[in-house]
Amino acid sequence: MPGKTLVTTAAAAVVVALTALSPLTPSALAHTSRPTPASGERTMVVYRVPTHDRGDAQKLISGGFDLIERRQGNDLFVMGDPATANGLRRLGFAPTAVETTRQPVAHEPRPTRSKGGVDDTYDGGYYTVDAHYAHLDQVASEHPDMAKVVTYGKSWLKEKGRGGRDLKAICLTKMKKGDCALDPKSAKPRFFLMSQIHARELTTGETSWRWIDTLTKDYGKDPKITALMDSTEMWVVPITNPDGVDIVAQGGDHPVLQRKNADDAQGTCSGDGQIGVDLNRNAGTHWGGEGTSTEPCSEIYLGPGADSEPENTALEGLFRKLYPAVRTGTGDSDPAPATAKGMMISLHSDASMVLLPWEADHTIHTGNDAALRALGGQLGKITGYKSGQAGEILYDASGGSDDWTYDKLGLASFTIEIGDSDGRGCDGFTPDYSCQDSYFWPKMKPALLYAAQQAAAPYKTKSQGR
Repeated sequence: MPGKTLVTTAAAAVVVALTALSPLTPSALAHTSRPTPASGERTMVVYRVPTHDRGDAQKLISGGFDLIERRQGNDLFVMGDPATANGLRRLGFAPTAVETTRQPVAHEPRPTRSKGGVDDTYDGGYYTVDAHYAHLDQVASEHPDMAKVVTYGKSWLKEKGRGGRDLKAICLTKMKKGDCALDPKSAKPRFFLMSQIHARELTTGETSWRWIDTLTKDYGKDPKITALMDSTEMWVVPITNPDGVDIVAQGGDHPVLQRKNADDAQGTCSGDGQIGVDLNRNAGTHWGGEGTSTEPCSEIYLGPGADSEPENTALEGLFRKLYPAVRTGTGDSDPAPATAKGMMISLHSDASMVLLPWEADHTIHTGNDAALRALGGQLGKITGYKSGQAGEILYDASGGSDDWTYDKLGLASFTIEIGDSDGRGCDGFTPDYSCQDSYFWPKMKPALLYAAQQAAAPYKTKSQGR
């Protein structure tokens, strides 16, 4: 990764320090128990893996490999260590190492960092959970006529009485009576943005931070922002998975690449495995389908049951309080009415794509497919990203947030995979922090502005824009 050394730490060690549980072993193909190197470091490798058909993605997933959100043509990408190559070859693939870096082993001590406040950062400037929550409170305090913070639930660790976090959102609009109420019968249309459901995808939380600041600081200065804030409620959950982000940030300048939440109820993980449930495979829609794993140490472990995780049940509860359930049919092709209001985007990284339902299965299409493709296509033009269903341009992935909001509510829903589509040296989960202002935000600001402007009538969007 140009401009930055990719450094990762096994997340299991962070949670092992909290509790001792019986070990679990991930797939033998992808993960094997390895002795700790005497140097206190290990080698991490990203492999380019050529594929021959759509079934190869599921083959890699079933093998227990960390299939990261990146695709170039028919090539997928897997993160592992030097031994991972042998496992890939045993499955019939021909991997090529494209990034090789050194990382500290899990038990290496870390310098103590200060805690709390809007200036609390790690790895060159990325904001901690403490900073994000302090930022929400600061914005609401400085702009009481434009912002309201809502606590909507508790994280897995907090529910278990083991520390953890509240789950927080912020509503942003030029306040009128009744605005930002937890009532689906809102006077204004609502645009919802969520980020860091996958904790290691750091750019997503930074994008939400800048979106919040833009809406409040540019009100009265930028005519488009002013008109949007006057007409629309913007809801933001900057940290959807706070327990996971706390694990990431404990690595300091060497972030732990924790993807999942901190649910260790299934035990600990040996080798390269990682505890937790993938919250973006756990939602109660098409749960257990393609792109998931029943192996608890897999990066895409779907959990013991649909909506088993409190982060998801709380988020879904918030959605139900904000949006009416207008898609009354239960079939995959039953549409939401063309008059439906509201829009939702879940931010991920780093595939450089705009994804639309159904993400679980690209062979089936929603009843609002044309309008969703028109919206996705416009977002793709703005960002320079490909757009389509996940299995058409990346790989099928079941149990995701945006499939749930469309399925259960009829909400126009998308995933934007923020990535470096221009060769700027800003790829990966932890790019140089300078990439946030110099590259990602100038790309994402117009996309989010466009998306929020469509919230009043998303299914009436035409392919050439509105």
